[in-house]
Amino acid sequence: MQTAEALPTVEVAQKLGLTEDEFHKIVEIMGRTPNFTELSIFSVMWSEHCSYKNSITYLKKLPRKGEHLLVEAGEENAGLIDIGDGLACAFKIESHNHPSAIEPYQGAATGVGGIHRDIFTMGARPIAALNSLRFGDIDNPKTQHLMKGVVKGIGNYGNCFGVPTVGGEVYFDKCYQQNILVNAMSVGIVKVGETVSAIADGPGNPVLIVGSATGKDGIHGATFASADLTEDSSQDLPAVQVGDPFQEKLLLEATLEAIKTGAIVGMQDMGAAGITCSTSEMSAKSKTGMKIDLDKVPTRQADMKPFEILLSESQERMLIVCHKGQEQKLYDVFDKWDLECEHIGEVTDTGIIDFYAKGELVASVPADPLVLGGGAPVYDRMYSRPAYLDEVSAFSIDKVKEPTDLVAAARQVFASPNIVSKRWIYQQYDSMVRTNTMTTNAISDAAVIRLKDSKKSLVVTVDCNGSYVYANPYVGAMIAVSEAARNIVCSGGEPAAITNCLNFGNPYDEGVYYQFVNALKGMGEACEKFNTPVTGGNVSFYNQSVYKDSTEPVFPTPTIGMLGIMEEGKKHMTMDFKQAGDEIYLIGDVVNDIGSSEYVKIVHGIDKSTVPHFDLQKEFDLQTALKGLISSDAVCSLHDISEGGLFTCLMESSMPNNLGFVINTDAAYRKDAYLFGEAQSRVVASVAADKVAEFENQLAAQNVLFYKLGKVSNGDLAIDGQDFGSLAGWTEMYNTTIENKLEN
Repeated sequence: MQTAEALPTVEVAQKLGLTEDEFHKIVEIMGRTPNFTELSIFSVMWSEHCSYKNSITYLKKLPRKGEHLLVEAGEENAGLIDIGDGLACAFKIESHNHPSAIEPYQGAATGVGGIHRDIFTMGARPIAALNSLRFGDIDNPKTQHLMKGVVKGIGNYGNCFGVPTVGGEVYFDKCYQQNILVNAMSVGIVKVGETVSAIADGPGNPVLIVGSATGKDGIHGATFASADLTEDSSQDLPAVQVGDPFQEKLLLEATLEAIKTGAIVGMQDMGAAGITCSTSEMSAKSKTGMKIDLDKVPTRQADMKPFEILLSESQERMLIVCHKGQEQKLYDVFDKWDLECEHIGEVTDTGIIDFYAKGELVASVPADPLVLGGGAPVYDRMYSRPAYLDEVSAFSIDKVKEPTDLVAAARQVFASPNIVSKRWIYQQYDSMVRTNTMTTNAISDAAVIRLKDSKKSLVVTVDCNGSYVYANPYVGAMIAVSEAARNIVCSGGEPAAITNCLNFGNPYDEGVYYQFVNALKGMGEACEKFNTPVTGGNVSFYNQSVYKDSTEPVFPTPTIGMLGIMEEGKKHMTMDFKQAGDEIYLIGDVVNDIGSSEYVKIVHGIDKSTVPHFDLQKEFDLQTALKGLISSDAVCSLHDISEGGLFTCLMESSMPNNLGFVINTDAAYRKDAYLFGEAQSRVVASVAADKVAEFENQLAAQNVLFYKLGKVSNGDLAIDGQDFGSLAGWTEMYNTTIENKLEN
């Protein structure tokens, strides 16, 4: 092995993101002081992004088993569930937050590319994409710059790659000003039994690298993602990868064709930590090793150093272990698609990964200790209840004056960037490519994707209101799961499983870790209730900014990506009112609650208030009742009440068909709470006159509360006899608010 270089010290290890204790543990594992290349390998593999060292203790407590699951969380690149008819669905959500905050276009684009590769590496064809985005103050020029770059990156990559973007969510809050969140989800389909695992079985089998050449982009990207953003983070631009969607499209088609040859033993996407991650994780899973010649790795730049090749996160690359003697089958396929396919090494039985360059051994590291479950550290951090929760607990609705002008208050709430249409964003996404999307014109609370090889459809959504989780991490995370399930049920689907993207601040901050621990507890309980096991996902810590000596974590944002199934013969339920004269009902409780609502924040300027009213059992009962109403064709539309409360829900059901509503509130409740409160477990339904008796009888039989509000109108908007103006005016404001802000 090369020994001319000076061996690294603790100080060097710390600059690479390792602690002093971790450095000494590495020396103990190696039985010697590692060289710089070896230490770099450990630094990326033991980063939070790759090792989950600060989160795995609590991730393991989430429900990870279910009747539909084909693999448990963490076993493969993505979750995999059996959806019937001989088909399986692979799906996953991941973050690309830090790169997008520094270089929004490439950061978001490569986030989309990376999550799709996780899906087709398993042999599944991606058929849908979703995203969950968080930005700061929309009036801030920096926010607008980041937003435009992120949206363009997502749109350009997805549109060129040929996978429709079918749904998503966008929130704005000052806590995301310095540290935006960009979470991308991919959903794919594969025949049961035709998936590929990320394994390296069979000593002597060839190891191939396929796809793009390796460059210097993305080096130490995993380490970059495992540290706070600072004013100097722009200097880390080389840590941001560069994507090529056309190359990825070729890689997709070539990979799926290569799988059919039967020549592949195992395969893994080169995401975080590049060659280092794929070689170590595949070897550790099979309890084997590898011998890799870095000189055979195709590179985009001359004289790349070994550690640069190993740590590069250049996009559109895969590592394949091939059955010995069948290499030519793969060469032929990848040559057909004009892609690199190079033999760079062999599987060994040593448990060690040996990397060579210029004929010399430049790094020799044991595979298992690099990965979680081997020797990677696992921490259970100290946590304590953050002081701000005292302010939250002190909030009382009795201290908030009701507005004298309800129409003006409604306009303030309805004009919130968190509520108005995001059409400026979604119009840049192709939602119809492959012609499977059923919700482009038929709008429902979740996206519905028809499966061409099945009589079933997939129902998918991403959900999380970070301000709820900030107010109460335990209940807020329960709400995130419950709202995702409610959106799927309101669309006619049956919730099946979730993937999650857990966006939090620095885990060394005791208040942040308190949020994390309690959010996972709430998430787990809700998943158990709805029988939606966790199939995998991503933990993204360090989402906080150090700026001029102040530190600001983002809201704890555990984004839920949920998959549901719509069985053959089930009705796709939409949210739009269908005809004037239909009765309008509110299903669920009415409570005097305005906590954490857009109303209390925008109209009253209160940024710390209690989490919205929520009861998990009532939520479960509500969803059970909704399934029955849809099955019996007792409702014309369903739309869940969320941000903006009942008023916003009614408006969103009115606008698609230019209908309106004439309703009355209940004098027993405050009008602002009735109209703008965001208490959970509530849905607005429209019911045809000849179905009213059946509708009411079903809900009464299941002890689910309901209130008759009024009727669908031809366009009039009236509440308690008060005229709320023309629907056209509200629609114009809804559709153009964000566009106007971005144009000015």
